[in-house]
Parts: sequence; C-alpha cells; structure tokens
Amino acid sequence: MYFDRFDIVSAHFAFYTDNWSGQFSNFYIRACRIRDYFNPGPCFEGYESLSDNGKVIYDNLVETHY
Repeated sequence: MYFDRFDIVSAHFAFYTDNWSGQFSNFYIRACRIRDYFNPGPCFEGYESLSDNGKVIYDNLVETHY
C-alpha cells in the first residue's frame, strides 16, 4: 500500500456508499461530505472500480469497522 490521494478518497467513498445504513447514519454523512469534492462518473461501480491500492485501503476499512 502506498500514499495516493485519489485511491484514498475513492476507497473511502466506495466503502461508505456500500455500507451506509440509512440517511442519518455516519457512513451516509461521510459519503455526502466526500461528494463535495469527489464526484465519480457513471461508470464508477464501487469496489470493482478501485485500483489495487484502493482495494487494499477498502479492505483495511472493512477490517477496521467490522
């Protein structure tokens, strides 16, 4: 894993949108805040669209929160 801002933001966005549990959940609020500066295109499909580094970051988020 290496530092790449795009990978970090896209992995967090994918994680929060995949795991939110309602409009007022913390993950939903975080995804909305990320959307202020990160607006993925229509081809963005979450985990499948991430780079290898992004997938590692996503997997670390899963281990941290679950």
